[in-house]
Amino acid sequence: MENSTQFTSFILAGYSDSGHLKYFYFILITVLYVSIVFTNTVLIVVICMERSLHEPMYLFLCSLFVNELYGSTALFPALMTHLVSDAHSVSTVYCYLQMFCIYTYGSIEFSNLAVMSYDRYLAICYPLQYNVVMTQNRVCILVCIIWLYSFVKFIITLSLTIRLKLCGNVIDKVYCDNYLVVKLACSTSDTTVNNIYGLYGVVLSVAVPLITILFSYIKILSICLKSSIETRQKAFSTCTPHLASLLNFSFGCFLNLLQSRFDRPMRNVPTVLHTILSVYFLMCQPLFNPLVYGVRMAKIRQACKNILPVGLYPKT
Repeated sequence: MENSTQFTSFILAGYSDSGHLKYFYFILITVLYVSIVFTNTVLIVVICMERSLHEPMYLFLCSLFVNELYGSTALFPALMTHLVSDAHSVSTVYCYLQMFCIYTYGSIEFSNLAVMSYDRYLAICYPLQYNVVMTQNRVCILVCIIWLYSFVKFIITLSLTIRLKLCGNVIDKVYCDNYLVVKLACSTSDTTVNNIYGLYGVVLSVAVPLITILFSYIKILSICLKSSIETRQKAFSTCTPHLASLLNFSFGCFLNLLQSRFDRPMRNVPTVLHTILSVYFLMCQPLFNPLVYGVRMAKIRQACKNILPVGLYPKT
C-alpha cells in the first residue's frame, strides 16, 4: 500500500506550454464565454418578460438556458485564468466545487431534455388534455425536482470522493474530474462503494432520461405517421431543435467518457485537440442551445424582435 498524503491542492496536467499562442487561445475562450453569457441571458430575459412565452415548453427552455450559464461558469473563468498562468494548481475545495458544478450541470441537462421530450409527447399525442396535465405549477415542480435531484445525487458522490485517502494530486485534464480524482486513491478497495454508486448514478442520470426520450419519440413518430402533413410539419419544427441539442450533448459526453475511461484511443491525439474534445460538452452545448432554439422557434424570434432594441436582433 502506498503512503497517503493530505493534499491541499490538485495540479491540472491537461495544460501544455503553448507559448505566445496562449494569448490567442485566451481571446477565443473569452469571446466564446461572453457570447454564451449574452445569448443565454437574452433568451432568459425574453422568456420571462414575454407573456406569450409563459408556456410549459418555453419555461423548460428557460431552465435549460439557466443551466447553460451555470455549467459554462463552472469551467470558463478558471480556464481563462489558467491559460495565461504558469501555475496550474487549484485548491482541493475549489476542485471539489468545480466537480460538483460540472457533474450537476450534466445531470440537469439530460433530465431537462428528457422532461422536454415528454412535454412534446403530451402536446402532440394528447393536445386536448395537454393544458390540463401540464400546468405552470406542475412545470415549476418538475424543474425544481430536476435541479434538487441532481444536487442531492452528486452531494452523495462528492462525499464518497472526499473521504478517500489519495496518493497523488495530478489530474490529467484542464478541469477537475471526479473519476480521475477517485483513480488517485491509494487503495482500490476503498473505491468499491464509489464505483457501485457511480454506476447507479450513470443509470439514473443518463439511462433513465434516454429511455424517457426514446419512449416519447417513438410515440410521437407513431402519431405523426397517422396524422396530416400539417401535423407532421408542426411536430418536426418543435422536435428538431430538441433532437439536435440531445445529439450534440450526447456526442460531447461520449467524447469526455472516452477520454476519462479509455486512455489508449486518445494517446495519439494532438494536445490541443485532446483538450478541446475534453471540454466540448461544456463549450459547445451552452452556445449551441440558444442559437438553435433562438433561430428555429418562430415565437422566440418574434418575441426577441418585440423586446430587444432595434438593431440588436438581426433582421430576417
